[in-house]
Amino acid sequence: MPQLIVRGIAAEQMGKISSSLVEELAAICECATDNFVIDCLNTTSVFNGSVVETYPFIEVKWFERGLAVRDRFAKSLAEHVKALGIPEMEIAFTTYREDSYYVNGERCFDSEN
Repeated sequence: MPQLIVRGIAAEQMGKISSSLVEELAAICECATDNFVIDCLNTTSVFNGSVVETYPFIEVKWFERGLAVRDRFAKSLAEHVKALGIPEMEIAFTTYREDSYYVNGERCFDSEN
């Protein structure tokens, strides 16, 4: 955690920036690099009866770290993607509640303390 779900950007492209991106994002989040997952989805977009190119969109699923960290995270992510020659993309954050997160059926966080 965080998990980046990427649409409209090829896995090969994301692979080129994945190491430096994750290192920078881990520093911003103050966590280890092995906490990150990048999933690149193969999508087919349609508009007005035709198949069209998928607009670059990255969803970040994470535990909230505050507005300042979120802003730095989004800026870093956008800069790395722009370095691939992709001039614009959208980034959206989905925040998990700690008391609703389980691994192997076990609650990860003690919400009663």
